[in-house]
Amino acid sequence: MAREEAEARARAGGVPPFDPELAVTLAGVASEDREPVTPANLAALQERDAARRPRPSVRELRDGGRFEVSEVRVPGGAGAPEVTLVCARPAGVAGPLPALYYMHGGGMIMGNAWSVLPQLLREWALPLGLAVVSVEYRLAPRTRYPGPVEDCYAGLVWVAAHAAELGIDADRIVIGGKSAGGGLAAALALLTRDRGGPAPMGQLLLCPMLDDRGGTYSSHQMAGIDTWDRTSNATAWQALLGDRYGDADLPPYAAPARATDLTGLPQAYIDVGSAESFRDEGVAYADALWRAGGRAELHVWPGAYHGFDSYAPQAALSRDAQDARTRWLRRILVG
Repeated sequence: MAREEAEARARAGGVPPFDPELAVTLAGVASEDREPVTPANLAALQERDAARRPRPSVRELRDGGRFEVSEVRVPGGAGAPEVTLVCARPAGVAGPLPALYYMHGGGMIMGNAWSVLPQLLREWALPLGLAVVSVEYRLAPRTRYPGPVEDCYAGLVWVAAHAAELGIDADRIVIGGKSAGGGLAAALALLTRDRGGPAPMGQLLLCPMLDDRGGTYSSHQMAGIDTWDRTSNATAWQALLGDRYGDADLPPYAAPARATDLTGLPQAYIDVGSAESFRDEGVAYADALWRAGGRAELHVWPGAYHGFDSYAPQAALSRDAQDARTRWLRRILVG
């Protein structure tokens, strides 16, 4: 649907209204920064993202000695290149520490492991006494499925096996991520369960990218309106899946919404906005976990669009969302 048609639909009352504070912030975002991703502009947008997205150095991440930070390269999967992990923890805190094993967002096509760390360290590692491991997985379309999730699995296996030298408690690891990273975390939970790999304590799924099919009501409802809409989403899934895009038998490790067995998974925290494309797939995934006898905490933030807390971190709703996530992490990792 064209943007003009979608905006007319919003004015007619067919779309959940944005939170007023979030709407003001979004109105100030340059139109080029909200340009939908298409196959035609994908390469250019990837190049622009790589040039503009922050990539702090290890020295900068150490923040004058507040954090211990190191980069390690670990073996990839069979025939795959090494995977870079960025490991960080509050300085001078005795271990072993609980850990957040984190996958960045960016639609599987953008982003890096370094840019997310300042926020993770400030908001979770320091106040909760957590170690954080951020994964530099390979991006599509240069690397298609299963490359990215296999990178994440290889890194998790290495971290669990080397927990003692990292000062991490291998029995207190939460896997998590935002948007594409949330989808990868959900896929990783399924993959490590089925392979008998490391068993995380929980999965932190923030506005997760779970369903390649684009058939939910919210994906149509928010077309041309959300910060990440069905056009960008379809482009990203096509980049990841290539010729397998749309396959009826796509594995759940590629798109977790395809999973038919959600038993035996770690407890989950899932949050989405009421005014975002991923709303319905996030809600459906929480419901599927409950139906399978699992534990899931679901938050649907009223009037929130995709990535609202990144666009407006100081907004009241963003602070509420951060507080809720922190409470969940504290409850399961710290006690």
